[in-house]
Amino acid sequence: MSTVNGGISFWYAQEGAPAPREPLPGDTAADVCIVGGGYTGLWTAYYLKKAVPFLDITVLEAKFCGYGASGRNGGWLYNGIAGRDRYAKLHGHEAAVRLQQAMNATVAEVVDVCEREEIDADVHRGGVLEVALSPAQLARLKDFHAAESAFGETDRVLYGARETAARVRVTGAVGSSWTPHGARLHPVKLVKGLAAAVEALGVTIHESTPVTEIRPKHAVTPYGTVRAPYVLRCTEGFTASLAGQRRAWLPMNSSMIATEPLTEAQWESVGWEGRETLGDMAHAYMYAQRTADGRIALGGRGVPYRFGSKTDNDGRTRPQTVEALREILVRLFPQLAGVRVDHAWSGVLGVPRDWCATVTLDRSTGLGWAGGYVGSGVATANLAARTLRDLIRQDSGQSGPTDLTTLPWVGHKVRKWEPEPLRWLGVQTMYAAFRGADRREALGHSARTDKVAVWANRLSGR
Repeated sequence: MSTVNGGISFWYAQEGAPAPREPLPGDTAADVCIVGGGYTGLWTAYYLKKAVPFLDITVLEAKFCGYGASGRNGGWLYNGIAGRDRYAKLHGHEAAVRLQQAMNATVAEVVDVCEREEIDADVHRGGVLEVALSPAQLARLKDFHAAESAFGETDRVLYGARETAARVRVTGAVGSSWTPHGARLHPVKLVKGLAAAVEALGVTIHESTPVTEIRPKHAVTPYGTVRAPYVLRCTEGFTASLAGQRRAWLPMNSSMIATEPLTEAQWESVGWEGRETLGDMAHAYMYAQRTADGRIALGGRGVPYRFGSKTDNDGRTRPQTVEALREILVRLFPQLAGVRVDHAWSGVLGVPRDWCATVTLDRSTGLGWAGGYVGSGVATANLAARTLRDLIRQDSGQSGPTDLTTLPWVGHKVRKWEPEPLRWLGVQTMYAAFRGADRREALGHSARTDKVAVWANRLSGR
């Protein structure tokens, strides 16, 4: 059998596309209009409707719910949040600790809602294991572990080579860091279940309804305009397609492969009985999970960015990227060299210029937005949604400030990305530098991070 390339994602190949919902029938009004039917939009609708049942909430989705990153990601529900270190510099260490604690609790919140709403998303709370594969990676891993501990992760554990192999037998692993604040899940099962739960609460979802413009109290589509006091932009990697948003968040590409199901003997050789989500400390890092049906799903950056902030149509990725991801798989697990890759796909995630996730409600216009998750959106979208709920309730006089509305990422302003061709050249240069640095570190014996990678990080603003 040949590798299926595209078709949105492997997760949809397993689950099948959802039954289509009706597009917007014409001009209408709502109390809250949410643009985007991914995790952020659906979670926001869920929490708002739960908190204020009489609200009339409409969700507008260009394709179908979960078409974007919510249906293509690696299934990492974990406590990472983009920009925490910058927020510590801007608002102080304790403010960033509160943000991290909120993310730690978010992992449990998502799991709890899945249980309460009977969403079977193949959730397994095995934590997150991040491995080091060279002296330079080990030095970064130790720094990373110390930093996470300083932000309150007292339950994080640092392992040596032998202890790492007892969890997952990654060839060449010289150490790892494990946190319990993580879980593996099936992205599409989560988004389908969440959409069904939202509709059961009485939220209206219109699919095949692209929003072309957002302005105060208006969401404009080819089929009509939704007028609402609050219009929330929850479009993440597809934000650049909206009028006036071309340079707001860069749509970064990430690609994945899924193997055929492994045999019992192959799993015996790999280990991974704890089903941790698995990452590494490379500059162009990889991420992986052991799926519920016994495959390895592994991802990383392929073509990181398309000129002009373009996005793909069906998730198809280049053959060279498929082969590069397969090489990573075999480098980690040489005993799986003969394993077939069943599926390959790609998607986009939102990257702000300063690499900081944000959530905002402009009280003067009623416009709100959340995103810029830089690949950590499975959990961060849930925290963003609960924060948008609290911001709207505060603005409408139903409540005062909450712990969530005072977190340091609320209201954070980010400058725009550079115009083309500078944007394209900068991203291509950055990832070429990262890949070169990874190659040199893998071949070398120095514990120092490659100087080119240090330069690339500074250039990018990471």
